[in-house]
Amino acid sequence: MTTTNLDTVDSRRRQRLDTVQRSLKSRHARERRFQGMGLFAVITALVLVTILFASILMRGVPAFWQATLYLDVHLDPEVIQVDERPVRQAAESPAQFRERELVWLNQLGMVNWNGLIDEALKAHLPGEIESRQTRDLRALVASGERFALRDRVMENPGLIGQTISVKMLASADVDVWLKGNIDRSLADSRQQLSAQTREWADYLKEQGVIRNSFSTALFLNTDSRSSPASAGLAGAFMGSLFMMLIVIALTVPLGVASAIYLEEFAPRNRLTDLIEININNLAAVPSIVFGLLGAAIFVGYLGLPLSAPLVGGLVLTLMTLPTIIIATRAALRSIPPSIRQAALGIGASRVQTVFHHVLPLALPGILTGSILGVAQALGETAPLLLIGMNAFVANVPSSPMDQATALPVQIYLWQGNELRNFFEARTSAAIIVLLGLMLSLNAVAIWLRKKFETRW
Repeated sequence: MTTTNLDTVDSRRRQRLDTVQRSLKSRHARERRFQGMGLFAVITALVLVTILFASILMRGVPAFWQATLYLDVHLDPEVIQVDERPVRQAAESPAQFRERELVWLNQLGMVNWNGLIDEALKAHLPGEIESRQTRDLRALVASGERFALRDRVMENPGLIGQTISVKMLASADVDVWLKGNIDRSLADSRQQLSAQTREWADYLKEQGVIRNSFSTALFLNTDSRSSPASAGLAGAFMGSLFMMLIVIALTVPLGVASAIYLEEFAPRNRLTDLIEININNLAAVPSIVFGLLGAAIFVGYLGLPLSAPLVGGLVLTLMTLPTIIIATRAALRSIPPSIRQAALGIGASRVQTVFHHVLPLALPGILTGSILGVAQALGETAPLLLIGMNAFVANVPSSPMDQATALPVQIYLWQGNELRNFFEARTSAAIIVLLGLMLSLNAVAIWLRKKFETRW
């Protein structure tokens, strides 16, 4: 080969090498740009989630502490003029005893409990308080606290004539005023409290009679319209608990059994293909459609009680079922075929292969999918609104057939309350409780997956 030909070959080789190097540089640059965009997307998402959680925590955490009055209330027998608590006699029928007990309860209800609280407040306030200032005085205390005092005497009538130390919630307006959620420079006509009540509230705060205490009422009380400061999540929490128990009892067995049959035993034909398509479609159906279905079938056709956790649980079961079926099938598909082949090769039946070998290995994925499906159902609101669970319920439900609401619905109701400067923080506190429950369920799912995970 001549020198000219060798030079030509070397030139072409250098050109190809330059082309490959330029191509590699371009691909590496594109890869770095792609990685940078991915990293930017992750950081942006984390920043936005952090901002969201920070805003919720900043608004909601103060609501866990509430303005509380620490008073010494004298249960004056001159005011509490009631008979001794009736005791059932041996020859007395239940109806006769109940009649006497109702008379005694009616006497307790007629007692001027507000007057007793007024006297306890006057002991800590300077100067003489005139009768025309009684309304301003009573604006300091949540209206529901007089019933709490009555119930305490009802449980122990022996307290009559004694002076007892009690903790009473300040009214919602006082709580907002003392926390600084109201502009103090506004004119009296734009303030929710009178000038006298505001002055007394500040004075009692300085004297330590009013202190911020952890609000057990938020967790132990039901919702209240007459006494906003006493409103709590107990009824909504129990409603959500009953619904989740129904969802777990129905969705998990049905979903897992359906997935096992479709994945391991069902023949591959048009019918099973149609079923699989419909399951995937149902998983994408908006939740409000399931609410319409539940209102039409469970309430309208079957006549189940409106606003009952039973109906809510059935609706959420229908909504969660496709998700659990899909997650369970994905977990079963992740098991290598060699496991099934080895079990069949040593003489195991099809059922033994699935339940003794495949299912235990797929258990982490099944549990994770089931718990995440239940956590998703816990946060649903739209289907529950359509079956009447947004109704005001003043009692804690004792069974799935009682009227109730749910945590996400309670958040929705509080968010629209007209006393926004008080319930805005209350709403954020309820969101924190709901998020805490959902994060707990997610943590359980992660723990179960790690516990039962098998490495191949």
